[in-house]
Amino acid sequence: MDRYRRFLAICSITAFALVYMMFTGMVETFGARDIVADVIDLGRILIYLSPFVAGYWVGRTPLARWQAGIGAGLVTTAPAALLTLIMERVSMRDIFINASPSLVDFLALGIQPLGAGMLVFWALGGLASGAGLGFSLLPRWVRKAIIVGLAILATMALMSDLVGQILRQITGGRPDRILFSANALRIGPAIAVFGATVALTIFLPALKRQTETRVLALLPTEFMQSGYAAKGLGLIVLLALPWTLGVFLSEVLANVGLFMLMALGLNIAVGLAGLFDLGYVTNFAVGAYLVGILTSTGPQGVGHFNFWMILPVSIVAAMFTGFMLALPVVRMRGDYLAIATLGFGEIIRLLALSDWFVPLIGGAQGVLFIPKPSIAEFSFQTPQQLYYIILAACVVVLFVSQRLDISRTGRQWRAIREDEQVANAMGIDVTWVKTLAFTLSAASGGLAGAIFASKLGTIFPHSFQLLISINVLCIIIIGGMASIPGIALGSLLLVGVPELLREFSEYRYLFYGLLLILMTLYRPQGLLPVKIQRHDRDADSTSRPPVPKLAPDPSRAPTTT
Repeated sequence: MDRYRRFLAICSITAFALVYMMFTGMVETFGARDIVADVIDLGRILIYLSPFVAGYWVGRTPLARWQAGIGAGLVTTAPAALLTLIMERVSMRDIFINASPSLVDFLALGIQPLGAGMLVFWALGGLASGAGLGFSLLPRWVRKAIIVGLAILATMALMSDLVGQILRQITGGRPDRILFSANALRIGPAIAVFGATVALTIFLPALKRQTETRVLALLPTEFMQSGYAAKGLGLIVLLALPWTLGVFLSEVLANVGLFMLMALGLNIAVGLAGLFDLGYVTNFAVGAYLVGILTSTGPQGVGHFNFWMILPVSIVAAMFTGFMLALPVVRMRGDYLAIATLGFGEIIRLLALSDWFVPLIGGAQGVLFIPKPSIAEFSFQTPQQLYYIILAACVVVLFVSQRLDISRTGRQWRAIREDEQVANAMGIDVTWVKTLAFTLSAASGGLAGAIFASKLGTIFPHSFQLLISINVLCIIIIGGMASIPGIALGSLLLVGVPELLREFSEYRYLFYGLLLILMTLYRPQGLLPVKIQRHDRDADSTSRPPVPKLAPDPSRAPTTT
């Protein structure tokens, strides 16, 4: 009986997901984007993904039979087919605005009459669930190779504009026409990309083992030299990126860099010390407004100072703000701390909107005419030039973060994160160390805000909403707590990818929530978790003198009767 309950639960969840995608407009919106030209689009993938997942889940249960797998797809697609038949006769647009005739035609594959189209749709759902069941029965390494191949294929198709622009920038011609047609992969290159990715995924573990063997065979000096060479090559790539990618993609990279800068700072409080700060946007706003007011040439400008003079002042002001925030909340923990910092961030935003500070910061009209950074006669005007300021700031904050991580203060933060009471019992001044975490993490937020104000040229209160803090926190959670590579990856995924896929921007926060749920369930440590250094208790035993074994004392030997 439990098996059938599980079967019905799986079908109910996947059927609801399919109906939800229909009535929120996702099917039609994503259906306008082809993955393989004239073969399959993203909308079809979403439709048949639900029965495929149903078949896969059924395949992971004791009810793993072909009849059960195909039946899961039929049950999953049945509500969608029934609602489509109802939509043809009864208008549902007063309730669901996306329940349009074009949706009906899309689901029916253009087949008339509608009943025949729904039968085809229903049958394809059963085949998709059968494919999901078969996929679940494959060896794990085969499943992994197929998933990676499909992911790379979809990524190349969705990023066709990006790939094409890079190829045109490098070659000066139009080699992208060989790969893409109408923002989708051609069928030949699609097969080649999928096959090459699958083969590389299969043989990559053996190649990785060979590389690790060669690296371990290196002498310490050679190992250090190879590390320096890799870092130098990475730095050269970062320096050349803006001139390779162009103006638009440099703007995207600049936005990614700003959020990465904030995430590196918030990582001190959240990742190292375990303090959930939802008011981090406050530090961002303080740095931005201070630079805006003291450098602006408009009516709110005071002093008309140079950007480089005000930059350290904005960092110190943000640190003071973090210190003032820490004083009332430093004794709080967990949810109470998150709520208190959230309230502090909202107070600052409402104060910026209030009429009290209109003469100083402009209220809702903001601060205008903020000049760009300049050195002598050179001014950083374009996104490609501003990119280097953000890159330099990220490198400095990254260096400071790494030094703090391995310092005594960093070890104290980690002790508080693991167990505050035990840390206090060990003699750590918990109040001071937590206050220091809030203060130092705020510096990066002030630095990012200062660069943001100068980059944009105008700042408004609505630029400093709660979602800024939530986005930065999501970057750390998804990338990996206290993981620097994870923060870089999370910034690219949560900031860079949505900028490149603006056609799906209305579903951005839906995917945010879905990604957070999946990460919580299947990878709570993050995509690139920090490597924990484990020390063997017996590692130093060889350097210690052996403990002599005492001979047994005959006088204390047990007697026998």
